[in-house]
Amino acid sequence: MLPSGALRPITAEEIASQGVARLQPPADLWERIRRGFGMPNLEGDLVRQQEQWYSQRADYIGRMTDRSRKYLFHIVEELERRGMPTELALLPFIESAYNPQAVSSARAAGMWQFMPATGKDFELKQNVFRDDRRDVLASTRAALDYLQKLHGMFGDWHLALAAYNWGEGSVGRAIARNQKLGLPTGYADLTMPNETRNYVPKLQAVKNIIATPDQFRAELPLIENHPYFQTVTVRRDMDVALAARLADIKLEDFKALNPQLNHPVVLAAGTPQILLPWDNATVFKRNYESYTDGRYASWTAWSAPATMSVSEAARRVGMPENDLRTVNTIPPRMLIKAGSVLIVPRSSKSQEDDVASHVADNGQLSLAPEITTRRVVIKAGKRDSVVTVAQRYRLNPAQVAEWNGVVQAAAFKAGQQVVLQLPIQAGGAVHAPLRAAVAQGALRPAVAMRTATGTRAAVATRATVPTRAAVSARVAGPRPAVAAARPSQRGEPIKRKKRH
Repeated sequence: MLPSGALRPITAEEIASQGVARLQPPADLWERIRRGFGMPNLEGDLVRQQEQWYSQRADYIGRMTDRSRKYLFHIVEELERRGMPTELALLPFIESAYNPQAVSSARAAGMWQFMPATGKDFELKQNVFRDDRRDVLASTRAALDYLQKLHGMFGDWHLALAAYNWGEGSVGRAIARNQKLGLPTGYADLTMPNETRNYVPKLQAVKNIIATPDQFRAELPLIENHPYFQTVTVRRDMDVALAARLADIKLEDFKALNPQLNHPVVLAAGTPQILLPWDNATVFKRNYESYTDGRYASWTAWSAPATMSVSEAARRVGMPENDLRTVNTIPPRMLIKAGSVLIVPRSSKSQEDDVASHVADNGQLSLAPEITTRRVVIKAGKRDSVVTVAQRYRLNPAQVAEWNGVVQAAAFKAGQQVVLQLPIQAGGAVHAPLRAAVAQGALRPAVAMRTATGTRAAVATRATVPTRAAVSARVAGPRPAVAAARPSQRGEPIKRKKRH
């Protein structure tokens, strides 16, 4: 840890417990990592298999190591500051191929592949504007905190890594089982899933390749022993595109250093600091101070005052519905719940009002399935009233009265036509009470009805002669959209399961 407080003499015991610093600095960051190796080596067939797998994929190794150049220096600095083995700087190679945008099928995200719940445990914010599991600084801090915690629990780095992959509870139970049977409790002795069984061998294989690249015919890109990025303070909400332009870097390079952003705007109250390449940070500061256009952000936050459709929300904020869906990632046939926060165009009136901190830190987008209704016409029975019909079809009496232009206390005449608006269930199935009435012979298919979109379909009406015919009316139309597939990682494998 970094020293604090007043200076004091170093004791002989402290000197004896610390290594002697070399006069010659490391030639590059790879050499610095090699000097900090501190975990016991793992041997065995699993390690050999992983070495063979990686060594046969030179292009994959090249992409991973080249991608890591943006982040490695910071991670190595943090490991050394905490006195942790520098092999752990290679762990993102195993977790995400050093891709901060990586997302597993189990929803683990970022370089360090945090699950949502574990991310919250380690204070990684996940809201509508940002996901700190992808944040370079925040996720690294959280991952090293977690690894230190696990090492403190198990007293062994291999077991700590197994717990990082499999979960501390799972490793604890596996150790307890072996203890009960009088068996050893080391990493290689525990019964565990294949993914966890191969987890440390993968790290050991990458460690061996980094230690002796010539032996595996691997070419490591030169990564200088120098910070890649600087932290820059942002005092106003700012478009991502503008920030990249002021820093004189490509948009994709800005996103690579600030992958936590969910939208094309940086909110100063939620993300007061951005990362920029070392030399470009100075360029950004100079251009920021001389910027005179006055417009920093073209986007702002808007809170839905009530549950509403996407089209209604788009009308209120003056934005095309498709654009609102796209920028906020809203799938079809969903309603926006009251209190949800959306990103919308900033009006000229709000140019001076940046998003408040409580919104920038806690804004969430909550959606609910859209309820589509069908217009149904039935014939009233002898003793039917607004109230009895509403109860039979699980509707609000006030709505039934409104649809039929009568008061809520009104009674219907026998055979009188009664208009209802019945919900359509997923897949277009008929409302459950209507199906029950048909099955009991109280209704039969007779006339047509319309959906909210005007599609005609068969509907049941009051039968004069009981019949047990059942109606299964469905509306033709597009099927609900499925969730979009996640972007591929250029053919590179990602984790399929995550326990932490």
